[in-house]
Amino acid sequence: MASREGRTVVLGLGNLLMADDRAGLAALERLRDEWFVPHDVELVDGGTWGMNLLPLVEGAERLLVLDAVDAHVPPGTVVELHNDEVPAFLACKLSPHQVDLADVLALARLRGSLPSEMVLVGVQPSRIEMSAEMTPAVERSVEAIVERAVHWLDAWGKGCRRREAVHA
Repeated sequence: MASREGRTVVLGLGNLLMADDRAGLAALERLRDEWFVPHDVELVDGGTWGMNLLPLVEGAERLLVLDAVDAHVPPGTVVELHNDEVPAFLACKLSPHQVDLADVLALARLRGSLPSEMVLVGVQPSRIEMSAEMTPAVERSVEAIVERAVHWLDAWGKGCRRREAVHA
């Protein structure tokens, strides 16, 4: 396994074809497009990789997951979980791909290779069905997910700054 000392990974999860399940990927894209993120922070589109995420998870000291999560709260509500809350919460099958992430985290725990710090920032979906569009409530929450991601990166000493708007 590669050295994970200081390695910070932001992992966007979701399925672009499943309505609100795309929220984590939309937040990752917005973070990539609208913020300068230090070069030593890996921004990873995990899509629906499942167990293929294991080397990425095991190689991270700090893992920030962006995703749609079914926390049984009103649609569009931003949900934040920390460290041991993350795998425990994922065991409840929050979205179609999170069972895979729960399995990845369980295997990493068994192997003694969970990241030192884990945060999941997500949003309660309204609809998980075939559609290329997010619902308005979830779309409005994507910016809040990005703001929480920037907060955590800053807290981990990975200062981000907003890109200046380009005027034509």
